[in-house]
Amino acid sequence: MSDTDNSTYEGFTAEERAAMKEHARELRTAARRGSRADKAAQAERDVLAKIAEMGDADRTMAERVHAVVTATAPALAPKLWYGMPAYALDGKVVCFFQSAAKFTSRYATLGFNDAARLDEGAMWATAFALTEVTPEVEARIAALVARAVS
Repeated sequence: MSDTDNSTYEGFTAEERAAMKEHARELRTAARRGSRADKAAQAERDVLAKIAEMGDADRTMAERVHAVVTATAPALAPKLWYGMPAYALDGKVVCFFQSAAKFTSRYATLGFNDAARLDEGAMWATAFALTEVTPEVEARIAALVARAVS
């Protein structure tokens, strides 16, 4: 930093540090599990437990997102990723649900990583704000997830 820069780097926020600790815990837990089937079953239970811990609005949306993603793309494996419900293909997270409370945000987010194939020209969205999951939103989520794994 230059001497003229008045900004101060304060490091990661408490929420970001908590997410990183959750991710480290998730990796340690996954490494200790038994067979592939046991790991997959426990990972889904972990996702459902994390969703159950959410506040009412986030929980309702996360439940709907989980139902749509798992119905649309059964090949995606539910797992926790930085303490968030996520869905992976061949071990790579394709999409995830971030509750509004996770980083004290105004809205929940449905995000897609680069493993999702949503490329559209030179610019495309990789995250979508969610304030409610209506039938129209469910249809859009299903279309995005189907495109992400095709």
